[in-house]
Amino acid sequence: MNLDEFNSDPILFLKETFHQAVKAADPTEIVPSYLPNPPKGKILVVGAGKAAASMACAVEKEWGDKTKLEGLVITRYAHGLPLKKIRCIEAGHPVPDLAGEDAANEIYNAVEKLTANDLLLVLISGGGSSLLSLPVEGVSNDDLKNVTKKLLSSGAPITDINIVRKHLSRIQGGKLSLLSKAPVTALIISDVVGDDPSDIASGPCVADPSTYKDAFNVIKRWNVDAPISICSHLEKGLNGIVEETPKPGDIRLKHSRNYVISTARESLLAASKLAKKIGVKTISLGDAITGEAKDVGEVMAGWARELILYPDANFKPPILLLSGGECTVTVKGNGRGGRCAEFLLSTALRLEALGIHNRIYGLAADTDGIDGVSPHAGVYFDPESISIIRSKGLDPRALLDNNDALGVFEPLENVITTGPTRTNVNDFRALLII
Repeated sequence: MNLDEFNSDPILFLKETFHQAVKAADPTEIVPSYLPNPPKGKILVVGAGKAAASMACAVEKEWGDKTKLEGLVITRYAHGLPLKKIRCIEAGHPVPDLAGEDAANEIYNAVEKLTANDLLLVLISGGGSSLLSLPVEGVSNDDLKNVTKKLLSSGAPITDINIVRKHLSRIQGGKLSLLSKAPVTALIISDVVGDDPSDIASGPCVADPSTYKDAFNVIKRWNVDAPISICSHLEKGLNGIVEETPKPGDIRLKHSRNYVISTARESLLAASKLAKKIGVKTISLGDAITGEAKDVGEVMAGWARELILYPDANFKPPILLLSGGECTVTVKGNGRGGRCAEFLLSTALRLEALGIHNRIYGLAADTDGIDGVSPHAGVYFDPESISIIRSKGLDPRALLDNNDALGVFEPLENVITTGPTRTNVNDFRALLII
């Protein structure tokens, strides 16, 4: 893209920044450089997440003809890829299902058979918490589904949700590494704020600093009416009847190495690089922006107002305002739209209220290609979007209150539909000030 194209189509520019952000997190480009030296024995490749299939594909391309390679990875429905030596199974996300449980059980049994001469290569990415679901004894898949749905709709951040998951799992919270007699190398694509390996896919190969008490407090804090079986298990943990997850410093994990190979920061930098190339200055608010999507949208609008009304000599329009991270949505209505769509509609309405909407274009999308349960990766607006939707007889504020952001963006055809990108470094948000 050049400056003339930018001036003629700012939305195309924003779409290209998102494309560059996703490209920067492409597992096929990243994974090979992190692969360890092959062992004398066999290599078992396991994994879970939205990027699991593409990560496995990269492993096969690099090692497939050179090593004793086998394994199984679990990814979300419609995210699979044809593989030669590593099996790929699709399962439920964000709510676990029996397909994921069966596949996780198969992984458990395969890892248990490894010897010290083998290598366990674990491919982890966002979505793995749901996909690698193997509940503890006494907790059914239905009960796990039940508590997951309630936690997701409560507005709880993913870190809180994963604390509960780790203490209901036979394989997460470091337990996969405990199971393996073979050395463990985990390659991790981060979709969580802070990039803590213990939070990503609920940390199957890393020590878990959280406790049963923490898990119990999450259930209480977010007013979740959990099934009896889950409450019973957490109480057993509180009373020391069942073993805690392995904690930092546990020597039983000394054979485990965890490498975060891709984060949202690299994706934001890729978008910034594109902007710089055509002379658009960038301000990045970082990759750790969290909170209720509506609230974060209003904050982003406030930042834009500051830049418009009180321009700095070094930052005159056009300016690209970027942020990453993961918002939450407390579901109160019955509409459609993920956290990115809800964030951007809130931003647009606040910009209008501040009287600066005629200067700003916006885009928000999830790098995995799916915004929540939406069929779209994300959405965008231009200075006329809100007035146009009102001219159609629709009330954007009422739609926002009903968690129905797609009720605004779909009639405008202001949606970004990529299909599964087979990677995931969380949300990408961009405001272009002209």
